[in-house]
Amino acid sequence: MSELLEIQAKGGVWSVRLNRPQTRNAFSLELMRSLTQTAQQLRDEPGVRAVILCAAGPHFSAGMDLAEVQKSDGIKLSLAERRTLAALGERMCQAWQDIPAMTICAIEGHCIGGGAALAAALDWRVMGGSAWFWLPEIALGLPLGWGALPRLVSLLGPARAKRFIILGERLQGQQALDFGLAEYLVPDGQAEAEALKLAQRVVELPEVAVAMSKQAVNASANALSHLASHMVSDQLALALASEEALAARARFVTSKRGQ
Repeated sequence: MSELLEIQAKGGVWSVRLNRPQTRNAFSLELMRSLTQTAQQLRDEPGVRAVILCAAGPHFSAGMDLAEVQKSDGIKLSLAERRTLAALGERMCQAWQDIPAMTICAIEGHCIGGGAALAAALDWRVMGGSAWFWLPEIALGLPLGWGALPRLVSLLGPARAKRFIILGERLQGQQALDFGLAEYLVPDGQAEAEALKLAQRVVELPEVAVAMSKQAVNASANALSHLASHMVSDQLALALASEEALAARARFVTSKRGQ
């Protein structure tokens, strides 16, 4: 398994830790592929009752690694290559949603862009009090991808989803809890411990009944998700090379360097 992930298993509870703290756990292509492969393994591994997704360092994830995004700018990649790149995140999030066991995301610090998209694909989110969610995609000239839009509509409702996705409002602490983006709010530094408590509660319940119930809830909640997002990867592939998106990302990179 990739050194970008730390994986532990005990008593039916698996813990998967993002391990790129030097980049605030930004998603490189290698990390995304590793997360997808790990989710597929957990889907087929017998005895997995609950899975905790957490991160090394003070932040869950800064989203997509800008170095990877820059590889797709302008004419560097063909349209077919940009489509393949755009689909990686969607496949990763779908793989995590498809894990039969209950999945819990423990969030501290920043949970930005792709980090929020991945967190939304899990069953529950536990966040530290000063942790926050942010989706900068629209400001960067990009549609929200990775299958996140229908998941966020389901969690937040249409109006609040538009505030979060289009206006780029940051959701922190109690507001994230009130909006429905987090299920549990705990003091800073306690998200992983609380996630473990939840996982242990799941393990104590009848395994098959839990799995069947999760499957039924997801089938109901996500019945129209593919219809809502089936073209997003193509839209993202086209938008990546658009003039307004290139200019927006250049301004963003410049502003970050000036900080």
